[in-house]
Amino acid sequence: MPVSRTEVTVHVNREATDTLETDMPAVEARGSFALNLQGHDAPAHVHCRLNGDRRFSQIVSIDGPNYYVQANETLTVPVSVAATDIDEPLEGELEVLTGYGSESETIDVTVKPKPATVDIDESFSKPRAETTSEQSPLEQALERAGSVGLEPGTLALGVLGILALGIGVSTAATIGGPAAMIGLLVVAGGVVTALALLVR
Repeated sequence: MPVSRTEVTVHVNREATDTLETDMPAVEARGSFALNLQGHDAPAHVHCRLNGDRRFSQIVSIDGPNYYVQANETLTVPVSVAATDIDEPLEGELEVLTGYGSESETIDVTVKPKPATVDIDESFSKPRAETTSEQSPLEQALERAGSVGLEPGTLALGVLGILALGIGVSTAATIGGPAAMIGLLVVAGGVVTALALLVR
């Protein structure tokens, strides 16, 4: 939604010749605004000037001092305000004169700093890409074992026990005889006992 521009209206010759009136004796601005010189019964020469300290004069300016206002017409005078160059309010006056200075209307002007803008890094508005790393079959097995309560060390010892049992079976089958079978039973009993103790 566009922000409406501040406007100040001064009525010229509304009640009589060489008269000025305004319904806005003061204005606060954070940016440029418009001075509307509203002509009425008769045309008039109008003089505009800014009064304030040196800093106010650097920040606030008008295109020129002298204007001719036609009867029943509105002449708009842009008042430029560079509010981005200040960090605290400035005060001054906008004075409108007619009738060779015999009639004047003064409008108090307060210029306030523009709110500071915050730069937002656009990367924060984008969803973060999830980093996926492929796990090896051994890592997957260890993760599954951990989810059922087995520690990786226990699982590794179990694998070694099964390997020892496999070596014992192949040795007994190769050598044969009752001594080999007794040795196989001893190894198998040791592996089963060790696994039972680790799982507890």
